[in-house]
Amino acid sequence: MGLRTVQGEMQRVLSHLFHEEVELQCAGRTDAGVHARGQVAHMDVAAWPDDVDVRRINRAMPDDVRVTAIEQVSPDFDARFCAIWRRYTYRVNDDPRGPDPLNRGQILPHHKPLDLHAMNEAAKALLGEHDFAPFCKQREFASTIRTLQRLDWSRDDAGSAVMTVQADAFCHSMVRALVGVMLPVGEGRRPVTWPGEVLARGDKDSAVTVMPAFPLVLEEVGYPPEEQWAARQRETRSLRTLD
Repeated sequence: MGLRTVQGEMQRVLSHLFHEEVELQCAGRTDAGVHARGQVAHMDVAAWPDDVDVRRINRAMPDDVRVTAIEQVSPDFDARFCAIWRRYTYRVNDDPRGPDPLNRGQILPHHKPLDLHAMNEAAKALLGEHDFAPFCKQREFASTIRTLQRLDWSRDDAGSAVMTVQADAFCHSMVRALVGVMLPVGEGRRPVTWPGEVLARGDKDSAVTVMPAFPLVLEEVGYPPEEQWAARQRETRSLRTLD
């Protein structure tokens, strides 16, 4: 569609520096508008030029894209299929004054106060391995079974409500839908049991809003030790079902 992407910008720059066509495989494809602080990607190249390092790569990158580290790894590594977890944050500001204007591109303004204790109680029903189809944009032949390892809300130093969520993987729009099912609980419009009830029904609920993408940040991706990379790839590539 001709849209500008982080992956596209990086492939353009790296192909020029490495004098060959470079294709990146990322740990996860994020929705348009989502930020990434801890994205991981790998590429296969014929040789690594001696003069290519982090400094030279970043000098060639556009101002809104940065590489923080590079490392040569064995062929068993795959940024996507070797990952054992991804961690995201989502920021919501419920202060009557609204968020700091300088941070408006990373924080969702919310005009009702949020009860984080109620939201954390509601989150407990979503933890573990489930079919998260009610919170995912369906893709043909793709599993929506995921293991949610962490989901909690806290306040940052600026007073914004921050959702931290970690899972082995996420399906399309899942994190933003999880925010959408939690905010009505925090406002008191829905009971603490509602998110768990939506999950248990297994069908999409029109009352669950998929929230905007811009406050969502991929913070970190976790990997097993190197000796487990090949086995992890095989496990991840297999189609998941609930026992």
